[in-house]
Amino acid sequence: MDFELHPDCEPLKFLLGTWEGAGVGGYPTIESFNFGQELSFTHIGKPFLSYASRTWLIEPDGTLGRPLAVETGYWRPRPDHQVEVTLAHPTGIVEIYVGNVAFNRVELQTDVVARTESAKEVTAGHRLYGLIGEDLGWAYDMAAVGQPLQSHLSAQLKKVS
Repeated sequence: MDFELHPDCEPLKFLLGTWEGAGVGGYPTIESFNFGQELSFTHIGKPFLSYASRTWLIEPDGTLGRPLAVETGYWRPRPDHQVEVTLAHPTGIVEIYVGNVAFNRVELQTDVVARTESAKEVTAGHRLYGLIGEDLGWAYDMAAVGQPLQSHLSAQLKKVS
């Protein structure tokens, strides 16, 4: 079914669709790497967007490698260009972000990070999403495993549908 976008979601409309591309990752506790990504934002006419992302390693020779991360969640627009985001990871981490939307750009910071007993220690995150021409760029800063908040991932994605 094709649903009309809920009016509250209008500021996030630029995110809708499926995006694919490549990015880079690194952190003091791991080796730097390249990754491929598919990210999608969809809606069902309610006042939120559904979000899903999956990534895979790009080997040094350019071939596709093993799966990396998966995350799913919901983006809920709030009054005054604010947004709340809930993200769940199969590794046992759940994040709640708060932030703002302006001019095809979303900036988010964690309000809450919760984890299961066996999950990696992640204590904070900062995300930035925005249009770069017709592409979607994003960056993720993370505080984890005793490290302060710092750059972890970034990518540039092209809209494919």
